[in-house]
Amino acid sequence: MGEEIQGKQTNEFVEWLKAIAFALLVAFLIKQFLFTPVLVKGASMEPTLEESDRVIVNKIGPKFKSIDRFDIVVINNMMIDDEEINIIKRIIGLPGDKIEYKDDQLYINGEKYSEPYLDQYKKALKDPGSLTYDFTLEQDLGETTVPKGHYFVLGDNRRVSNDSRNPELGFIPKEKIMGTTSIVCWPIEHIDFRFN
Repeated sequence: MGEEIQGKQTNEFVEWLKAIAFALLVAFLIKQFLFTPVLVKGASMEPTLEESDRVIVNKIGPKFKSIDRFDIVVINNMMIDDEEINIIKRIIGLPGDKIEYKDDQLYINGEKYSEPYLDQYKKALKDPGSLTYDFTLEQDLGETTVPKGHYFVLGDNRRVSNDSRNPELGFIPKEKIMGTTSIVCWPIEHIDFRFN
């Protein structure tokens, strides 16, 4: 009788181990191929994303649909100051686009584009200067358009962001984009489900 109870307990323990192992495997696969949390470091995306926010990255979406203008993306393994890190930026230019900024206004292929996500930042400026300095792709990167298979990205906090305007970072190859994000999951007071 005691052996029968011990056998049942052993079987139950083995079943629990299998369930836990399966759950861990599913969690690993989801994190590896579908969604993963990423910690925001630095102030380059303020006020949209703040230092220490945790965002959920959709890794599968960009494999099945195109990356759209103004999407926020996480970029894999970029060399910044001799350190390899993931960075978070906003897509501004798509392949083939001509990008220009003049008088704090974005122009894409000669057409004026509004950026409502910057309104809060522009209102908070304490000096008469612009949030985004004037530039063209040709001035900053020596190209007239965004090359095929690449993207031009900017941080929302334009005065401090190290982004595609810097020739060291430049245009971002599509394969470097880990995925898009539109969810802040932590801290609780920052939880948000869209940024545009």
